Parts: sequence; structure tokens; C-alpha cells
Amino acid sequence: MTQLVNNAVSSAVDRPRLRLDGIFYPKSLAVVGATNAPGTVPYDILANIVNSGFQGKVYAVAPGKKSICGVPAFRYVLDLPEPVDLAVIVFPAEVVDRALEQCGQRGIPAAIVISAGFREVGAEGRRREERIKELCRQYGITLIGPNCLGVINTDPVVQLNASFARAMPQPGPIAMLSQSGALCTAILDYARQRHIGFSKFVSFGNKAVVSEIDLLEYLAEDPKTSIILLYLEEIAEGRRLYEVARRITRGPNAKPILVIKSARTGRGAAAASSHTGAMATEDAICDAVFESAGMIRVDTLEEMFDTAILYTNQPLPRGPRVGIVTNAGGPGVLATDAAIRFGLEVPPLGQATRQRLKEHLPATANMTNPVDVIGDARADRYQAAIAAVLDDPEIDQLLVILTPQSMTDIMAVAETVCAAAGSSAKALAASFMGGVDVAPAVVRMEEARVPHYRQPEDALRAMAHLQQVLRWRQSAVGDGLPEIPEEARRQARQMVDESPAGLLPESQALALLGLYGLQVPSYRVCRSPEQAVAAAEEIGYPVVLRIQSPAVIHKTEVGGVLVDVRSAEDVRRGFALLVERLKAARPDAPLEGILVRRMIPPGHEMIIGGKRDPSFGPVVMVGLGGIYVELWQAVAFALAPATAGQVRKMLTKTKADKLLSGLRGQPAADVNAFVDAVVRLSMLLADCPRIAEMDLNPVIVGPVGYGIADARIVLS
Repeated sequence: MTQLVNNAVSSAVDRPRLRLDGIFYPKSLAVVGATNAPGTVPYDILANIVNSGFQGKVYAVAPGKKSICGVPAFRYVLDLPEPVDLAVIVFPAEVVDRALEQCGQRGIPAAIVISAGFREVGAEGRRREERIKELCRQYGITLIGPNCLGVINTDPVVQLNASFARAMPQPGPIAMLSQSGALCTAILDYARQRHIGFSKFVSFGNKAVVSEIDLLEYLAEDPKTSIILLYLEEIAEGRRLYEVARRITRGPNAKPILVIKSARTGRGAAAASSHTGAMATEDAICDAVFESAGMIRVDTLEEMFDTAILYTNQPLPRGPRVGIVTNAGGPGVLATDAAIRFGLEVPPLGQATRQRLKEHLPATANMTNPVDVIGDARADRYQAAIAAVLDDPEIDQLLVILTPQSMTDIMAVAETVCAAAGSSAKALAASFMGGVDVAPAVVRMEEARVPHYRQPEDALRAMAHLQQVLRWRQSAVGDGLPEIPEEARRQARQMVDESPAGLLPESQALALLGLYGLQVPSYRVCRSPEQAVAAAEEIGYPVVLRIQSPAVIHKTEVGGVLVDVRSAEDVRRGFALLVERLKAARPDAPLEGILVRRMIPPGHEMIIGGKRDPSFGPVVMVGLGGIYVELWQAVAFALAPATAGQVRKMLTKTKADKLLSGLRGQPAADVNAFVDAVVRLSMLLADCPRIAEMDLNPVIVGPVGYGIADARIVLS
């Protein structure tokens, strides 16, 4: 594996873990900056800590006060009778550094800074934040925040609500990490309504010291947590996030990570000089990284919790086959359509199951799948249908749908669903459609931890997400990478390091690719018509003539390419023509020569690209090439170096796999050779940090091998 990736993995694995037990399991704490004014953040945080039943000692630091909320108060941190485990700082931003310095002097190892007014407000705020980071380094303080809601730990041994949330959530196996503090209050209220419990709940704010990655590492080993939910607005350490998440979502104690990443628009794409740079938006790269790390990206909080409650309350389905029981045909059809759309299956029931259903359902009922028990169905009919479908060996999970008709005993059906869920080894979810009439039954099912969804489509989307979890855990760890001779790697690094910034001459770009084993067509750079003729005779006709100038990035824009040149006379005329075109289009552009290259046989035009992202590092791109890259933008991304398995998934995502397999009688392309080219280019990108962007476009893939028609490499 390449040196860069070895370094990245090492930094992710060997980096010392922050001491987070002081945050989550303090035996004593102090609220620094508390007030005795109810309805203010400082007071409410102290009140929450006291009223939630915190199991340790509590102090307040509040100049001029003797006690607040029944706990002793002191003028300064230095006046505390003991060095507590945790300081919750709620002083105004202007004096947080002084309070934090006293925490360091008093030997307090952990702090949560609730206060806002740091880098989110501009230059002065950034200066304040740098100061508190410096103090944390100086005194070894583990810090959450600033600009955050706080931390909640529902574990009965600590019962910590160090936040200004309105209420302590109930315990549960879900951990929630959020960069947004304001969003957390809405999440907690929503969770109370749906009877969702949490193990840990953290608003990490500006992540001046503790980041989401540190928290993920901690929660990976937390026995109270079985699934992690993550809301992010920015990603500062993308490569480390990938490495840590990949370890968490795999292995014997794997935990799913569901993530919402806001700010989906790209940054800086318009200024990029390559196709890869223009298309590699932060969002596209995030999609690729999350998928490669086994993280499930969702669009809304409701979708996130829909998936989490199914995972935490039901067995993980062994496959994608869904059974549907409904008392209305329309919702059954809609559910079937949604299941197929999300990649699930709605298979026909077995003969034995259908026979069993006939014994309990009226002749007008539909006994295939979905099973329609008809509008006048009562609980006994539902019970028979649910039991039969769950027992069918061709069904992995069940969705029960109810519409509130006049003869429906809604609560009795809910009790039936609860009983079935409690006794079945298969996952079961319900969708009682409606509002007022079904509300009591919904509460009953949620209290019994039966996942309930407002619409059948919501349940099926959650089921599809769990299939992603299953496929990821069952997938192979990954292919190895091809061996690149050490001497070739040394030469490549030397060529890159000794070249000036900007566009690498095409001849050098082709030489660089050749060092990493890519199939580079024969070529010569010629400075006279006669040299060009000699080169063409040696290479063999037909040939391609291409302008070589550092001022010309896209040669076709100045008419700088002539193809299918078949004679010495045509080479001479073409050489003169290209020189004239360059002078006419760019009079001041220097001409380094004319590149004479073997004409590549016809084939499928693809693109391979690369980019160095400021957060994620080297990223490789694959897609349809030539003119189609701008028209269709059918491209996919992966972190570099990419394995062959990852590249094949990229081809499937862009549907290029179908094109290369041979459509409508066309010969199949050499997919294996192309995949190898992508892997090798990704290794080159990872090995050479000065490569900022690169495009091989088009790469013409034929029945045997491929040819690189154009290569552009930009150095930083």
C-alpha cells in the first residue's frame, strides 16, 4: 500500500485518544458562571444537572453568591474545595479564557464550554477560540465546544444532563452527535414524542479540541451504545473520519453510523481547471467517503430516526424480502412500489402460506403479497395473516399497514402487532395510516418498542437502509493493490518534486503514468516537421499530432489536435497548421513542440481523474469521458488509493459497467484493464502530494486494453 495511506492510517489509529471519561462520567463537577435567574442558560444548566439526579458532587462558581439550586457557590474556580472532574463553563465569551486558565491551574481535566462568541462570529471570535485551544494544550484539558448545547449521559451510574435542553431524555441504545446546538433541542423534543431513548447526546459545537471523530472513537467502545447518529455541517479531517468510521462499522462489535451532512453545495468548483476539479464538489466526495466507510447518509432527521428505531428495536433482517399485510389495497400497492424503488423485494408467498391464509381469510382477500385482509378485518384476521407471513421462509421482514375504517378495532390490532413483534425472530414494523383515530394505538406500539411509521414508504426506506448495513458487514474487506517497483515510485516522486507548479508538459505526464504501469501509447515530442515525420514512421501510421504549450490546457479549444494523420506529407502539413493555429489563437503562448502519438483504435470513451481535497486528501474520479463528461456528468468518486472492488462499484454507479459490457451487439470492452488503470492512477495520486488535479480524458477502452488520448496533470 502507498506510503501516504500508511501515514494516514497510522495517524488515525495511533493518535492518542482524548480522555473523555471526565466528560461523560465525572464524579464531581462545577458550573462555572452560574446565575440564580431562572430562564437563563447558566441557571437552567445547573438546574438540569441537579434535577436530573446527577450521582456526583455539584458546585457552582458564581461571584457574589453562597448557593444556587441548593449547591454551594464560590467566587472563583480556584476557590473550589476540590479539583472537580468536569467544569461546565457558561461565562460570556470574553472571560472564558480566564475561567479555563483557572481550571488548568486547579487541575481540572475536562471542560464543556457552552458559551457562544467564538470563531462563528468572526476574527475576534477566532482569536478567542485559538486562546482556549492554547490553554487546553498547555494544561491537558479535554474540551467540548465552545458554542454548544452541552452533554447528556443517561447511564444510571451518572445521570448527567449538562445541557440547557428542556428535559432529560429516556435511556436507550442510540448515541446522537450534533454540530448544531439549536437543532439538538428540536431533536430531543421529537424523540420524546416518539419514545426514543439515548445513551449519550452530545452537541460538540465548534470542536475546538474534541471533534466528532474523537467522539466516534469513544462511542465505538461504549457498551451502552449500539448505533451512532451524526449531524455535521463541516468536515475538517475527512481522511481520519473515513478511517475511524470504517473500523466502527465493521468487525465483531460493529455499530452503524447514520449521518446527515448539511451544506450540500460545492465549494470552489468553478475555479478548477480540470473536469475532476470542476465536478468534485464537497458533497460528491462526501457521498463517496461515507459509502466507502460504511456510513449511511440520510437526508432528514425523520429518516435518520426511522432507521435507528428499526435497528435498535427489531432483529436485523437477513435479506431484502418484505412481506406486507394490509386492510386496504391502495396502500398495499403504494408500499410495493416503494419497496421495489428502494431496492427491496416483495416476493410471492409460498403455496403452504397461501393455503394457510385461505383457512382464515375470506375468499375476496388477496393472498399473494401484499396480503389484503379486506377493510372489515378485525384483530383475529390480522393475527392469522401476520403469523402466516412471518412463518413463510421466503420472507425476511414484515410491514403491517392499517387504515382506520369504521369496523376496525384499531387498538386490538395494535395489541396483535405488539404480540407478534415480541415473539418473532423476524423484523416487524407497522404503519397505521391516519392521525387522530390511530394516535392511541401508535402510542401503544411505540411504548412496546414496535417501530411505527406515518407512511409505509418511511418504513420501507428504513428497511432498505438496514440492508445497506447488512451488505456492508458481509462484504469483503477489499482487494490488494498492485505492486509498483520502488525505483519507479522514486523516479515519479523526483519528476513531480522537481517540476514547477502548474500544468505538467504532456510528454512528462505520459512518462509519469508509464512509471506506474499505465498503458501509454508510443509518442515523441518533435520540434520540426522532419522530426515529426521520422517519429510517425517509427511509431506507425495513423498518428495524432498535438500542440505542446504550457499556456494551452484544453488543446481542442485552439484547434490544437489533428487525428488520423496517415502520410509523411500530411504530417508536414499538419505540423505547420498547428503552429499557425497556436499563433492565431494565443500569439504569446510558447511552443514546446508537436507531440506525435500513435492513433488509438476506436473504443468506449471514459475519464479517469484525480484531485487533492483539502479535507479528504487524494480523491480519484471515474466516469463517461470525451464530450460526454460535461454533458452527462456521470462520474463517481473514491478516496485514493482505490481498490479494484471500489472501482467496479464506481463503474456500476455511473452505469458505465453496462456500456463497457457491450450494448446492442457491440464488443465488450476490456474492463479489467481499465479497472487496473484507475487503481494505478489512484496510487500515483496518493504517492505524490504535489499533484493537485489530473485528467485522463478520454481513455479509449477497446476489446483488448485501452489508450490514453489526453493526459493533464496540474502540480501545486
